[in-house]
Amino acid sequence: MVNFGGEDEKFGESKRENNVIHLHYQQRTTRKCITIIQGLPDDLDDKKLLRAFKKMFHCNGTVVEDEEKGLIIQLQGDFRKDVALFFIEEGIATKEEIKIHGI
Repeated sequence: MVNFGGEDEKFGESKRENNVIHLHYQQRTTRKCITIIQGLPDDLDDKKLLRAFKKMFHCNGTVVEDEEKGLIIQLQGDFRKDVALFFIEEGIATKEEIKIHGI
């Protein structure tokens, strides 16, 4: 299991109660699409997480800071189910804390 947080941080139940991770699908052109991940906990290292996604899914991606929505990760391609499975296997979120949009 890879540590994507700070030093040896564990997620407290108080941090996870209101945290819902949203996975969106957005069509760019007729052949291209992106996966948008938002609502990640603040204690995750976004650069390590993006690097892991890019290596696992063989795609490109970026991290976007939005004032209103917070931290957003964008991946090229439709990887909503794969990202949800990754979060569950790594213990970052439970099945109830992940909302997949557009299925």
